[in-house]
Amino acid sequence: MTDSRIFAPMREHLTKVHYSRQQSGWWLVLLLSFLGLLASCGGSRKINQRNGRYYSAREMARMKADERRRRGVRPTAKAKAKSTSPVGKTKTVVKRRVSPGSVSRDLATVIEAARSYEGTPYKYGGTTRLGMDCSGLLCASFAAIDVQIPRSSNEQAVWGAPIKPQDLQAGDLVFFGASPGSGAITHVGLVTEASAEGVQFIHSSSSLGVVENSLESDYYLSRFIKAVRPRL
Repeated sequence: MTDSRIFAPMREHLTKVHYSRQQSGWWLVLLLSFLGLLASCGGSRKINQRNGRYYSAREMARMKADERRRRGVRPTAKAKAKSTSPVGKTKTVVKRRVSPGSVSRDLATVIEAARSYEGTPYKYGGTTRLGMDCSGLLCASFAAIDVQIPRSSNEQAVWGAPIKPQDLQAGDLVFFGASPGSGAITHVGLVTEASAEGVQFIHSSSSLGVVENSLESDYYLSRFIKAVRPRL
């Protein structure tokens, strides 16, 4: 009985020490796992670098295009084609014709006005720097040359002559659906650049506000419906 009273506190102390060591071990395992995750994330990042300087994807594309021109390599002209991926899904790929076409002074002003709104948050029905939607951005941009265009994207889709994707030029309007393959127009953008390397357009995204994106990205290409050349 006496031995039990003497050794009971010692057993209790040893139990606490064992539990404390067990907790420390778990914390160490969690810390090492977290550090390993950070290392793997950092190692998988792809960065464009040349001559000790980092470049954006658009800058790299332009540099490669300049190199091809210096070597005398001319881009090929191909029309729209369809390819099937390994999982059986069909994706439409747009390859543009090479055409020099220069943008008019009015359209250059419209594009410059649209780009001045970059970073403006999305706001349904908005047409100001406090917030604007996709068709509101176009209305505000064309107002820079005193041209009033229809307010909704559906009305804007018939404000001009239809254009094939491979014939797009800066200043054209591009229209999209809410989901891949949809035929109902819910979104509109303004083409800012069109070259053999691709097409860039500016629009007011519901998640990012006014931004420029590539038409060739899977997201927008799969939702593309039509394009028109503005009636000026």
